Amino acid sequence: MRTRPSRPAADQRRLHRWENRTELPLATASLVFLAAYALRVLGTGLPPAVHDLCVALLLGCWLLFAADYAVRWRLSGEGPRFWVRHGLDTAVLLLPLLRPLRVVPVYEAVRRRHRRPRLNLYARVMSYAGLAALLLGFAGALAVYAAERSAEDSTIRTFGDAVWCVCATLATVGYGDTVPVTFLGRAVMVALMAGGLALLGAVTGSFASWLLQVFAEEGENAGRPPAS
Repeated sequence: MRTRPSRPAADQRRLHRWENRTELPLATASLVFLAAYALRVLGTGLPPAVHDLCVALLLGCWLLFAADYAVRWRLSGEGPRFWVRHGLDTAVLLLPLLRPLRVVPVYEAVRRRHRRPRLNLYARVMSYAGLAALLLGFAGALAVYAAERSAEDSTIRTFGDAVWCVCATLATVGYGDTVPVTFLGRAVMVALMAGGLALLGAVTGSFASWLLQVFAEEGENAGRPPAS
């Protein structure tokens, strides 16, 4: 007689199936959200119809993200603990501009499905950290530019100024020639500081681990007797 699977195991299987079916559509929605936001921020003198379309796309994509969050919360069977255990997903729901970062793990999942040759672990970490920095920097520059361009005494008047400020922040350099003056702009910069430190640590740690592995392999090869 077959025993019925336990509820947690069944919930996890349903959750895994749901994530596999929705990862590509949600990744596409993430890029659409970023493109619509960029067009709304950077587009000067947009016709009202285009502006309304951008707003509709932003709202529609966010509703998709909210529905996905609600379904995964229900399928997880974790109750209120889901909010804490999946803090990044909760933050992404509250700050949809972080959603394009979900494209990074989706790209890896697509490569696994097509069984394409993969880079080693260290190269993958560095390449994904670079992609995440690019997406995070672009989204952050848009948010900072939208908050600062019309603020009084702001030194960020163009999108180029915002990009320069974000690059200096992500690189943890902080030249100080362009600084935000609004609460929203400063809040974005604080988040970018944390993201920059995390990405820099991931790349530096992976590169150091790779060097140690190379030196260890060279040491082992040097200690081996020559082949006859």
